[in-house]
Amino acid sequence: MTTRPRRIGLFGGTFDPPHKAHVALASLALAELALDELRWIPTGQPWQKARRITPAAQREAMVRLAIVGEPRFMIERCELKRQGPSFTLDTVRELRATKPGAEWFLIIGQDQYANLHTWRDWRELLALVTLAVANRPGVAAQPHPDVQAAAQHVVPLPMLDIASTDIRERVAAGQDISALVPAGVARYIEANHLYR
Repeated sequence: MTTRPRRIGLFGGTFDPPHKAHVALASLALAELALDELRWIPTGQPWQKARRITPAAQREAMVRLAIVGEPRFMIERCELKRQGPSFTLDTVRELRATKPGAEWFLIIGQDQYANLHTWRDWRELLALVTLAVANRPGVAAQPHPDVQAAAQHVVPLPMLDIASTDIRERVAAGQDISALVPAGVARYIEANHLYR
């Protein structure tokens, strides 16, 4: 009897902070893609972010709080340990080497999909993973024509309309965020005076 390859989802992001839409998307990906595990990958130094981001240790702590209770969710720390900017292809190469024979699924948002042609060695990346694109409500994914022409398999995943930027702004304005982030994350933000 042949066993099927292990199916592993990769869900990277700044997670500053992780919110309920992230958790809902990751849970949906588990089901829709029949994943054996989903690895949350907090970005070390995101090369496309201009703003100052919360220290990696605090973002990692918030992700740990957000994923409690789902045994197939795990944190992948490779980008936090890596020196210099974080490139997705480096991460995928590193992880593939640890699990030969696994099937890899890269879960990205529609905005990332639209900018995929700006990513380092994106053609090689597409050859190594199956893309799962989270569509924002009411907006169709519009990838660059070069990305559209490349061989790929796209799994559409719906996404709740919550943004980390809005959460940071609400915290700064002293507004309640309990409906937007997992309870443990809300408590962590409060206790550590983040985004004030």
